[in-house]
Amino acid sequence: MTTTPTGLPPLSDDTVDRIEEAVFAQIAEERDAEKVRATTARHRARRRGWLTAGGVAAAFAVGVLVTPAILNATGSFSTASSGSAASPEPYHAASGTVPGPESAKDLASSSAGGSAPSTNEARDVIRTGSATVQVDDVRKAADALAALAEKHGGFVESQQIGSAQGPVATDGGIVPPPSGDGWVTLRVPVADLDAVMDALRGQGTVLATSIGTNDVTTATTDLRAQIDSLTASVTRLTQLMSQATSVSDLLTAETALTDRQSQLQSAQQQLKDLESQVAMSSVQVTLVREAPAAADPGGFGDGLAAGWKGLIVSLNALVIALGFLLPWLALALVVVLIVWAIVRTRRARRTRRTTDRSTQAAETEPEPEAQKP
Repeated sequence: MTTTPTGLPPLSDDTVDRIEEAVFAQIAEERDAEKVRATTARHRARRRGWLTAGGVAAAFAVGVLVTPAILNATGSFSTASSGSAASPEPYHAASGTVPGPESAKDLASSSAGGSAPSTNEARDVIRTGSATVQVDDVRKAADALAALAEKHGGFVESQQIGSAQGPVATDGGIVPPPSGDGWVTLRVPVADLDAVMDALRGQGTVLATSIGTNDVTTATTDLRAQIDSLTASVTRLTQLMSQATSVSDLLTAETALTDRQSQLQSAQQQLKDLESQVAMSSVQVTLVREAPAAADPGGFGDGLAAGWKGLIVSLNALVIALGFLLPWLALALVVVLIVWAIVRTRRARRTRRTTDRSTQAAETEPEPEAQKP
């Protein structure tokens, strides 16, 4: 059996063009889709890179911020575990560990229940007073104030009466310095402050008074807690020095003990000063003399004497003023003479020039002709 091959129908040019355009369009679409996929892949890769870099940076920042705190906590824990003599931990009654200076305030806060004591507890208040008193005799008033302070259980802390000039030796003997004004600082018990301020009225005329207060309860509470912790630290370090087994441990404990003792003495001195100011009030009294009474002549003779003294004083002032002005008047006279001589010389020159010009004009002017008859 013979098979006759089947031929394809012939295609026209328009059909071929349409087929080619369809093929080319599909190729172009595939290329565009490939470009879009490539672009999307690049964006995704770039985004993943940014996210990775951000994660690394965040991890680095967290490590920088958190690692020191972890190391400090680990170091504190290891120090507490090892019981090193150079860095003792805060004192606890159960464990018996030694307080450090950095934990004194924490111990004060925990023992006092906060940064300041409750209002029901006694307050540490410093009270001070000051007054200005006008008296007849400053030295007698100062002695009276000293006796007043002793009467109330106080003392004179400091005083200054009169000027700083010392005694002057003369032919008639040693002349004491003038009394002048002065001031006295008294220290009296705080309970007697009001009574002492009232008693100042008996010493003279009180011109001004004032009383001030300063609450130092927080400062004294902190100092007491710090002293307790430092005392426990000194005790513990003393025990560690007795238990040291090497020279390095002994030197370390001795250095720490010296530092703790220095801090303890400083805190004790500060607390002592504050307690002294709380217990004994300071009173600053300024003493001024009364103004002298004005002269009041009682008769004609007194008035004449006062007038004669006033005349002498006025003449002395006039002579002094004349002596002061005389050199200036002489200098002014010399200046006036110089100016007068210069002006006179210029006027003489001007007059001479005017005369010469008039003479020359008269000589050059022609004589008038004689009048005819």
